[in-house]
Amino acid sequence: MPGMSKVLVTGGCGYVGSHALVELVRVGFDPVSIDDLSRSDESILDRVERITGRRVPNVRVNLADPAQARRCFAAHVDAAAVVHLAAYKRAAESVERPLLYWDNNLNSLLNALAGADRHGIPAFVFSSSCAVYGQPVELPVTEDAPFGAPANPYARTKQVGEQAIADLAPRSRTRFAALRYFNAVGAHESGELGERPYGEPDNLVPRLAWAALGRLPSMVVHGGDYDTKDGTCVRDYVHVSDIARAHVLAIRHLAARPSGDFAVFNLGSGTGTTVLEAIAAFQRATGRKPAYRLGPRRPGDTGAVFADNRRAGEELGWRPELGLEQMMRTAWQWERRATTKEK
Repeated sequence: MPGMSKVLVTGGCGYVGSHALVELVRVGFDPVSIDDLSRSDESILDRVERITGRRVPNVRVNLADPAQARRCFAAHVDAAAVVHLAAYKRAAESVERPLLYWDNNLNSLLNALAGADRHGIPAFVFSSSCAVYGQPVELPVTEDAPFGAPANPYARTKQVGEQAIADLAPRSRTRFAALRYFNAVGAHESGELGERPYGEPDNLVPRLAWAALGRLPSMVVHGGDYDTKDGTCVRDYVHVSDIARAHVLAIRHLAARPSGDFAVFNLGSGTGTTVLEAIAAFQRATGRKPAYRLGPRRPGDTGAVFADNRRAGEELGWRPELGLEQMMRTAWQWERRATTKEK
């Protein structure tokens, strides 16, 4: 695929999206962010520019609106790829507001798929999730494992999203990949980019950092009675910069595939880490001991999930490069910097 090919990044001002923009610029693509800014801020593009030296434009479009989506894709028929990241992702919120998640996550995907298919955009990379597996029967979980009972509406939207792609792919000129993220954590090494939660964070690492900074009096560990080595949930943590790099590899992989191809890849470290082990890694990486307490299980959580990531290594040439303590160190660096600027 030639250099400076245009890539549309939906949700480009979000957490993974902003890191994907940096990686795309770094390797010579010409990304365009598509983000309605409902849960993000266009000022994130200032940070992308400071890292890359290039201003990435943002097109403010609500992709869940078919008319807006059609106009947007008609203006970018020369795109070489779409990276679709425009989804809400708070599992607990999806339990409380399921229709919000169905409307945004499914309709934005369907409209983006329609745009890519209508204009014959060669590659489409979908941001999926390990949540599609539910509670896996076997660990580590492979891409061939069947979908499990979804723990929450967010997970179900990802399952249905992949099924929609699978139905479309054989009849499309576009090639498709679904990247099933495990737990994306960390921040860009520069400290310029990181996770900016919508409201109070519900993910572990931002909550750890907030507790360490005193922005939370203590952090609740949701559940201490799971069937794991220390009773807390087991997760597979992977650095957001490693995830961003996988999108570039997926675009290049699809360029060599036949039309209508649909590939699925796990993006995880391949290692299961309990919540208490993650807290210990945070303490080692930062020298800070955030206050925490054990609480009840949280609706929509599964006990344990971690990846078999061999397919991504064999077919994409992707392997995670940044370890757990680097994830914690960069997340802490980002949160300290962001908190200082807010004062």
